[in-house]
Order: sequence, then C-alpha cells, then structure tokens
Amino acid sequence: MESHHELSPKKTGMNILAIGPHPDDIEFGCGGTLVRYGQAGNQIYQLILTDGCVGGDPATRKLEQEGAAAALGVKKIIWGGYHDTELHDDRNLIRTIEGAVTAVSPDIVLINHFDDSHQDHRAASRATIAATRNVKEVLFYESPSCLDFIPDIFVDITDILPEKIKLLELHASQIEKTSIENLKITEIARAYATFRGVQGRVHYAEGFRGLRVLRNINDRMCL
Repeated sequence: MESHHELSPKKTGMNILAIGPHPDDIEFGCGGTLVRYGQAGNQIYQLILTDGCVGGDPATRKLEQEGAAAALGVKKIIWGGYHDTELHDDRNLIRTIEGAVTAVSPDIVLINHFDDSHQDHRAASRATIAATRNVKEVLFYESPSCLDFIPDIFVDITDILPEKIKLLELHASQIEKTSIENLKITEIARAYATFRGVQGRVHYAEGFRGLRVLRNINDRMCL
C-alpha cells in the first residue's frame, strides 16, 4: 500500500510523542515532520531512552538534544535514563515507555523501525509496539542503520528541509560520526530526503511505515 499526504492534523492541539533510542535519532528520522506538526499548532513531546554515552560524552549529548528540542519547540523532553547499547525489550523498558504514553496521552506516536542493525533500535521499537497498544496512530520512521525499511506514508518536507538540517547540526558532536568516511550525517539526511521525495513524487520527503493509522474521513483528510 502506498499513500502520500502531509499528515495534516485532524484538529489543532494534538499531542505528538516522538521516541528516540538515542539523542539525534528523532531529528534524523522525523525532524521535518515534527516541524510541520509544530507549525500546525500541535504539542510535541520527546522521549529519549538512552544517554548516548557510547557515541560521545553524555552531558554534551544531553545539551545538544535540549538545544534541538528548544529549536523545534518541544513542550517537554522525557529522559528514559538508560545507558547507550543497554536497551532490552523487556518489562522495564515497556513500563518506561508506557509511563511516557500515560503522561503525554498522545494522539500520534513516532518511533524508529524495528528492522535495524542496532540493538537499541530493535529493543526500543519492539517495546514501543507493546507500550502503545492503545494508541490510535503509531508510525515507524527510519534511521541510517535500518536494514529493510519500505515506507507507505510520505511527508512532504520540501520547503522545510533546511530546518531539519539545522536540527541535526545542533547535534554538533555527531555530525561526522557516520560509518562512511568523509560523509556527514547531514549529507546522509539530504540523500534520504531526496530518495523518499522521489518515491513520494515531491522534491524532499520523510518516509514512514504505519503500525496503525486512523483517519476520520469527515475531517477531509487527504488519504
């Protein structure tokens, strides 16, 4: 199934919960979409599960995440308190995510896709599936370590790609920490945006895969 729309909100004032295994995962996977949601007057929350200590100094990474969240207009960051590379798909992680879901009462949850080479990403995604079983809309975003991600929803970010890139640049310690020599994470993000844009028939896009997507046709949604 392929659908293409801009995830226009059914109403103003929705609560959007974006979950990231590490600082900067959210900005890469769905930063442009969150910009759009914020511009539409919705409330954005973030749950960052680990401190990112394997990828850099945790205090620095926390400050970077806070700076990116401020630029995005995030209402609140919830910190999971786990160490990088130590996430496990178990009852404790599910309860942590459930706690954020209870606190935020989200209309939509965004989480990285589970088919991923990073163990934290796999655990976070699997636990979120359990923890969001009563949330009406849950979407998977992609990361550079995804293995097999086939989106069926595309969000047009053509006019706001520079804002997404700025969000990633606020994670300054991570810009050059990619698995490809001399290739910055911002360049990878641009390449992804171009490819998903081609698939979505626009210039730049972010791709998502729906776990559950609820639409009320009376709200004139573009399906």
